[in-house]
Amino acid sequence: VQLVESGGGSVQVGGSLRLSCAASGYTLSSYCVGWLRQAPGKEREVVASICRSGAMRYADSVRGRFTISRDNTEDTPDLQMNSLKPEDTAKYYCALASPDIGTPTLRARDFGAWGQGTQVTVSS
Repeated sequence: VQLVESGGGSVQVGGSLRLSCAASGYTLSSYCVGWLRQAPGKEREVVASICRSGAMRYADSVRGRFTISRDNTEDTPDLQMNSLKPEDTAKYYCALASPDIGTPTLRARDFGAWGQGTQVTVSS
């Protein structure tokens, strides 16, 4: 599977961005998918995940500000990010969970494939 993220950029505090993901070589409909991010010097963390049932989970740091959804035709995840903060600055990755993951997860090790990432920079 090849995953390609888009939609990143530079915004000011309080701004919004919408990230999208394109997939090729694989059908994602049966899998949980999610968005992970990694800031310089920090470990990769799961921001949000969503499964085929529509169930989703969010990291505490983004709950209420970010919304994950799945594209109706390709089942790829989108991430609407509102009220952005400087601490949201990171490279964001679209990711595919392992086949044995059936519920939304916030464990980075549950994701086996991700794209090259898209940079999000929030300045004050």
